[in-house]
Amino acid sequence: MNNLGIKARVLWALFCGVVVLVAPGPVLAHASEQGFVLLLPTRIYILAGTASVALTVLLVAVLPERTLGGVFRPWGLMRWRSPSGARHVTSCLALLALGWLVWVGLAGPRDPLSNPLTLFIWTLWWVGFVTVQGLGGNLWAWVNPWTGPVALTRVVLNLHPFVRLPARLGHCLAILSFLGFVAVLLADPAPADPARLSVYVGGYWLFSYLAVLVFGPRWLYRAEGISVLMRTYAQMGLFGRLGNRAALGLPGWQVLARAAPAPGLAVFILLMLGSGSFDGLNETFWWLDLLGLNPLEFPGRSAVIIQNLTGLLVANLALIAVFLLTIRAGLALAGAQEGQKSDLKLGQAFCLFAPSILPIALGYHISHYLPGFLVDGQYALAAATDPMKTGADYLGLGQFYVTTGFFNTQASVRLIWLTQASAVVGGHVISVMLAHVIAVRQFGSGRRAILSQAPLALFMILYTLFGLWLLASPRGA
Repeated sequence: MNNLGIKARVLWALFCGVVVLVAPGPVLAHASEQGFVLLLPTRIYILAGTASVALTVLLVAVLPERTLGGVFRPWGLMRWRSPSGARHVTSCLALLALGWLVWVGLAGPRDPLSNPLTLFIWTLWWVGFVTVQGLGGNLWAWVNPWTGPVALTRVVLNLHPFVRLPARLGHCLAILSFLGFVAVLLADPAPADPARLSVYVGGYWLFSYLAVLVFGPRWLYRAEGISVLMRTYAQMGLFGRLGNRAALGLPGWQVLARAAPAPGLAVFILLMLGSGSFDGLNETFWWLDLLGLNPLEFPGRSAVIIQNLTGLLVANLALIAVFLLTIRAGLALAGAQEGQKSDLKLGQAFCLFAPSILPIALGYHISHYLPGFLVDGQYALAAATDPMKTGADYLGLGQFYVTTGFFNTQASVRLIWLTQASAVVGGHVISVMLAHVIAVRQFGSGRRAILSQAPLALFMILYTLFGLWLLASPRGA
């Protein structure tokens, strides 16, 4: 049987297993401002989704190593070479659009649901574009708002980088800038205020622009958190490059095509998952009850700034610690199979297996923001047709009304719920497969690779349980 047939059969088996287990019956939900407060028990969905990941663990343990590795083998497409300077042109155009949005944030409507800047940053970009980046490929390389303007500045002023970014810093600055972004998202009292957001966006662009001029392109690769986030998520894309050709493969094939990341980037990947998980946790009744707050009388974001920042830090540290423990336990089991310690060091193994977490992080991103995107995306469409609230109709939509009616019928709510649950479960399934392929490459086929993955597989099963519980939990913030 050829590789295409093998891939098709394995993918079909996994797909059928997930569908059968995740869709056993109906569920009713009530829409709140930020998500669903489920009124009926969802235990069957949680157990079914967790069981599907557990079955995947068993499946990859018995499948021939060549078969599983073949699933991630990409198909080469046409030869592809970007036109010279094309990305600089699109980057400059992206900056012009961003500049207009910042201006509209200052001069346009004060209502966050009417101002194009707020809707673009938090809905179209953070939710929509990041999802497309993770599923499709590296579109960020074409719309990065710094590369083109910096290249133009260097040509016009004949400038060169003034200082070399110290290699010993690794990705520390990227970690700090990413955590700063998440802190604004989760703890700022008014992150959707158009004028406030204009200052954040404009100031951050200017700071990063000057930093790239001073330190050179390495700033975008190792210090600018948004660019690092986008390139990291691009490794999950269906489309990528294989030599001088475009290629298409199962999400995660680019992870296997790359070398293990540096330690700082490995930590960054864990922070992507930890921050996304806490973004969901800090809205739940459980978290508000832990803080001693009545979830039905939420006092506002300004009352929980310190608590949310502390929770963000603790959640990320706890995730990194648990992940390290699972890797260490796996190395111990693999070494015990040979009667000696594994020759793979803990730090090396941490870097090697960290990218296998990317599908889980992307799955949580899609699942968590989907309900909000369905509503706020409509507001973004309305703002695009009349950005300054002057009565214009640039898109020809006529009198456009935002609807939330799809939250009020059982069929549509069930479809949304199953889509969210599938994103969570699907991310874990791909992560299990990726981690096993990495283990086989490192430890060889057979019992040793399976033992090395046992603790990490258990971690992924339990994290599926946690993620589906988050999805089903009522929210009060």
